[in-house]
Amino acid sequence: MDEQQRQYYLDALGVTRWQLRVPLEAEQEPPPIEELVADVEPQPEHQPRSRAEPAPQPISTPSSRSSEKPDWQTLREQVRNCRRCGLREGCTQTVFGVGDTQARLLVIGEAPGADEDRQGEPFVGRAGQLLNAMLLAMGFRREEVFIANIVKCRPPNNRDPRAEEALSCEPYLLRQIELIQPRAILAVGRIAAQNLLKSDLAVGKLRGRMHALGEARIPLVVTYHPAYLLRSPEHKGRAWQDLQMALSVLREAP
Repeated sequence: MDEQQRQYYLDALGVTRWQLRVPLEAEQEPPPIEELVADVEPQPEHQPRSRAEPAPQPISTPSSRSSEKPDWQTLREQVRNCRRCGLREGCTQTVFGVGDTQARLLVIGEAPGADEDRQGEPFVGRAGQLLNAMLLAMGFRREEVFIANIVKCRPPNNRDPRAEEALSCEPYLLRQIELIQPRAILAVGRIAAQNLLKSDLAVGKLRGRMHALGEARIPLVVTYHPAYLLRSPEHKGRAWQDLQMALSVLREAP
């Protein structure tokens, strides 16, 4: 992709001043993380939880839940036939995920919506178009990353997935992560970030810093959901900071 095309996709995000510091394949040193997140409020070490809300369980690996480790084909079949929660009964089809199964970057959203439920693919509506533009601005075509969701079935009326529904689907997502072995994960939106990090902090508190997921300590960056950016375009500049942070990880990764 030449610089003119890249600028086109940056313009589509609504922040024409954005510029990549260096291309992904460059050998230059990435900009300091502190420079990218200087205006971000530090995250508190702990936020009290309501007594009525159960404490989140630590992330486990698929191998700790079962001695079986399905390959991609078996995993797809398990997802398609899953009845762990009631979501499968109310959706048209499961939305397994799409993209490069050896991708360096894994994007994780919240749940399929109406468009995704019809087409069986995540992020295909207006939010999906913006996500595509965000990825292209980073230097990735959609098919060069892997895109998945916290849950594989559409919740009724596009409501947020419940905690028990996310936990029911968690083994499938963890196995996808284990199979892909991404160099970085981009968690888009509150539902994805809170479920992956087992936190109840808002996205604004979770973004702007590097997290690590699971025993493999995979670098994880939190950013705003594209649907939120469509409603609140004034936060696109901060979203670009998040994408730059993810790029800095990928530049350093072997």
